[in-house]
Amino acid sequence: MFIETETTPNPAALKFLPGQTVMAAGSREFATPEAAEASPLAQAIFDTGEVVNVFFGADFVSVTAAPGAQWSALRPQVIAILLDHFVSQAPLFTPGTASGISVPPPEDDLAVEERAEDAEVIAAINELLETRVRPAVAGDGGDIAYRGFRDGVVYLTLQGSCAGCPSSTATLKHGIEGLLKHYVPEVVEVRAA
Repeated sequence: MFIETETTPNPAALKFLPGQTVMAAGSREFATPEAAEASPLAQAIFDTGEVVNVFFGADFVSVTAAPGAQWSALRPQVIAILLDHFVSQAPLFTPGTASGISVPPPEDDLAVEERAEDAEVIAAINELLETRVRPAVAGDGGDIAYRGFRDGVVYLTLQGSCAGCPSSTATLKHGIEGLLKHYVPEVVEVRAA
């Protein structure tokens, strides 16, 4: 088995491609060692002590190094962990834990109450996110989560290597906002949530 690596726009993150399916559906982000307890693979990567985020995509794993960590030392460790996991065909998730599609973290201040009359606009936004945006951010080792639409504002969260990336604001404001405004005139702004 051979695991390829790719750089991402986030200099702290690398994208690892094991050459096989990682997540059959959806994605999953682990932003803390406690969250990683749901996955033996994510937990093993966090156990290096030099990681602040692990993200599972359809066919990749992106890993964000902690400040001060050097990829020259961390990269071989992560590759060894991934090789052990995929060669042994170990389960991706601990039995009995929530697995699969990324679930937004509970954030009370994030509750965006959507109106029924916005259903068509919301459907158009979600279709564009699914067909145009999600494949592009997956190419960079991340994903995007829709959080809501209210009064012309779309609320989104970047995940994986895209979270905390120096170009994330440009991605949201110039890339995604421009695309959504062009195709969905009701959209006036995109905000990070």
